[in-house]
Amino acid sequence: MSVSIVQYFGSQLGKCGYCANTNCSKSHGMHSYRLDCQDYQDLIDRGWRRCGNYCYKMRNRETCCPCYTIKCDALEFKLSKSHKRILRRMNRFLRDGKRESGPGSGTGTGDGDGDDGPGGGDVTASEPQPQLPDKSPALINVEEVTSLAQAQKQKPAKQATSAASVSVPPVQASTLGPNKSAAPISNAPRKKAKQMRLERRQAKLGDTESLPSKVCLSQEKSLRDFLSTNESDTKTNKHQLKLRLVPVHGEEFKRTLPASFALYSKYQISIHNDPPKDREAYKDHLQVTPMKNENPSDGPEMGYGSFHQQYWLDDQLIAVGVIDILPACVSSVYFFYDPDYSFLSLGTYGSLREIDLVQTIAESVPALKNYYMGFYIHSCPKMRYKGKLSASYLLCPETYEWFLLTDAIRSKLDEQKYHRLNPDPSARDVNEFLLEHLDTVMLLLDARTCTDYKHYKQLPNQDSEHERESERETIVEYSKLVGKVCASRMLFVNMS
Repeated sequence: MSVSIVQYFGSQLGKCGYCANTNCSKSHGMHSYRLDCQDYQDLIDRGWRRCGNYCYKMRNRETCCPCYTIKCDALEFKLSKSHKRILRRMNRFLRDGKRESGPGSGTGTGDGDGDDGPGGGDVTASEPQPQLPDKSPALINVEEVTSLAQAQKQKPAKQATSAASVSVPPVQASTLGPNKSAAPISNAPRKKAKQMRLERRQAKLGDTESLPSKVCLSQEKSLRDFLSTNESDTKTNKHQLKLRLVPVHGEEFKRTLPASFALYSKYQISIHNDPPKDREAYKDHLQVTPMKNENPSDGPEMGYGSFHQQYWLDDQLIAVGVIDILPACVSSVYFFYDPDYSFLSLGTYGSLREIDLVQTIAESVPALKNYYMGFYIHSCPKMRYKGKLSASYLLCPETYEWFLLTDAIRSKLDEQKYHRLNPDPSARDVNEFLLEHLDTVMLLLDARTCTDYKHYKQLPNQDSEHERESERETIVEYSKLVGKVCASRMLFVNMS
């Protein structure tokens, strides 16, 4: 496990990307120099979200537009009629090359395809880029700090507790599963998926007589059925659509960066009417990530980390999904596409392909079965479309448990825009940080010193009592926001 290094910026105030009012969006922010993939999974399961290296958590009780983290259980996902129309339209286009008119064919509003909701790129969980704080993070050598922390973790226990050397305590194993839920969902594969695997296996063996009598001819087609329709006989298709999963740190990303940046600029100008950004701004938003690729033996084939899923139509890049693959989910960061292909409803199609990616990974990594769509903002009607995916769950902003998004919850959010989703008033956050945990919080004091708070408060300090108390309050606030597990595992940059 790598070492996460963050600098907490405290409370932030800025313009809201949903209601467009100024000085009403309230959040907490921190700069992440580096994030372990499991740490980021734990953070987003507490309402955090990243944009480049900047992480933010909305102050939902106070902000103008409360943001609830939303996920879809990909193994329980069911296609809607609108989804099927979009998939059929794509299949016909690939087969025949015909551009069909009708819902979703416009170029200005994106995917307005029946019940899919507006906003082409937004249909795949894209949030407006948050307003970044004016404060710049402290300058540190991330590699040296990482090596320092890792070396100290490996010191013998006796040396670690000696007065001569204060070391970082061993990484604590989280007592929380990445998918803690008020209503646990079975990890078992869907019956239909089992049926399909059985048929494929028997077909390879030439055993057709022993197939179950209720073969799926009359069963409803799955997402994989639709996506595999044109993959089985691509030679006869008019067009070829290929998806490439590209790590943001890899050579293939660098090679395709000109095409990706040109597509992003075209999308921003045409769909969002935004002035084009330079390449550095694009990279800061959609390439820069605090996570390194991790390839544990029990993880997915591509590993964990940040990726671009590129959609190549013949030899032309027509869409890009920016995603993070984490121990319990695929998290959608952003999606952009060529406005010339708006008739294909690429925003919704992209989210379906990302759900399919989750389903595929879950076959070998059962814990990774969720598709995170960012934030559900009920007070902003145009952002409610995310809740229309079946098997969608919202994160309680107080107990951090997941609750199925039902009409009852929607009605409560109609009445009051902020709502504690957990109906049990006595329920508490099992990862709650208490003052008794303060001594375990990890601090980076300078390029050569990292320690826990217990030893830090014993060090000589020239600050006034008021300054020390203010510093303590900041560390406590940060620790409550990230939870006791991350507070004891991540390094809090405490440098002036």
